[in-house]
Amino acid sequence: MRSKGKITSWRSDKGFGFITPDSGAKQVFVHISQLADRNTRPKINQMVTFSLSTDKQGRPCAVRVKRAGESLPGEIKRNDKLLYVLGAVFFLVAVAVTVGVGIIPVQVLLVYLAASALTFFIYAWDKSAARAGTWRTKESSLHGLSLLGGWPGALIAQQVLRHKSKKEEFRFVFWLTVVINVCVFLWFFTDSGSALLAGLLASWA
Repeated sequence: MRSKGKITSWRSDKGFGFITPDSGAKQVFVHISQLADRNTRPKINQMVTFSLSTDKQGRPCAVRVKRAGESLPGEIKRNDKLLYVLGAVFFLVAVAVTVGVGIIPVQVLLVYLAASALTFFIYAWDKSAARAGTWRTKESSLHGLSLLGGWPGALIAQQVLRHKSKKEEFRFVFWLTVVINVCVFLWFFTDSGSALLAGLLASWA
């Protein structure tokens, strides 16, 4: 949970200062390394938002400090979130179009829809588990679902539920699964890919 306050002191020579929370709580220490924009000197009485944490000695300190108009590292803006959601929907529509014109079997679309719905549900369940402090879904399982065609649902869940949308390591692997899955989908348009897909569907029939 983020808090609001204002910078009430700052030592440029030391690179730290203090924030006075709007809640009336005691001043909180803040180091320049926690500012979203480290190149702009903070101003006294400048309003900020921040998250509370503790340093190595257990003392309270402010982290991920943001001033008005700034974006935190890894933070996704609202317009970007909408683009991600539309991108996932567009892909599913594109798959449906290829099915409609007879290029791709309908089973492929059904797999994408089912995997996306399941993945969205698991993201929602995992976020609920994170809040409750109970058993979590392994990240490898989430990536596996994305790789198998659930990435549109995962992408929508990340933006709508605001879950797994900031951790850079997770997002790197996630986007890698997206690239691999899309490449496999495009491969189905080739003669060899189409033949393999037809063989797999025939074996499952």
